[in-house]
Amino acid sequence: MKGYIQVYTGDGKGKTTAALGLALRAVGAGLRVFIGQFAKGMEYSEIKTIRERLPEITIRQYGRDCFIVKQPTEEDIKLARQGLDEIKEIVQSGKYDVVILDEANIAVHFGLFSIDDLLNVLDLKPKNLEIIVTGRKAHPELVKAADLVTEMLEIKHYYQNGVSARKGIES
Repeated sequence: MKGYIQVYTGDGKGKTTAALGLALRAVGAGLRVFIGQFAKGMEYSEIKTIRERLPEITIRQYGRDCFIVKQPTEEDIKLARQGLDEIKEIVQSGKYDVVILDEANIAVHFGLFSIDDLLNVLDLKPKNLEIIVTGRKAHPELVKAADLVTEMLEIKHYYQNGVSARKGIES
């Protein structure tokens, strides 16, 4: 099976959720899945579920337990670059059929690593590996390199009415 590069981007809700849905579908079909989350280190409900109930999916987080608000710290940069180095090895390993780079677009946007660093990893993709890159603000060079790009468009969101992330729905 030929693998492609997919990008899920945009300001709307659902990029990570779509990638996780693809991971579930892949596991159901007997495929091996790796998920690397950049700029995230918090224990989200999906992380707990994957770690406790879906041993077929390997998941690693390359971020601290807080959001990057303005400028990334040296620790943010170090964790993301170590993560990208690990993913470079994973992409070439042949161990997985699907690799998800969750929030890699945000990592590029915040300068945790460069678009060239990300594209260099994607260039190593074996022909049968599917790679999904998520996050707002996809770089134009990534959009050009991808085979499929989906933009999540926010039309309306209850967040604007002061609704915080709800456990089991958004976190």
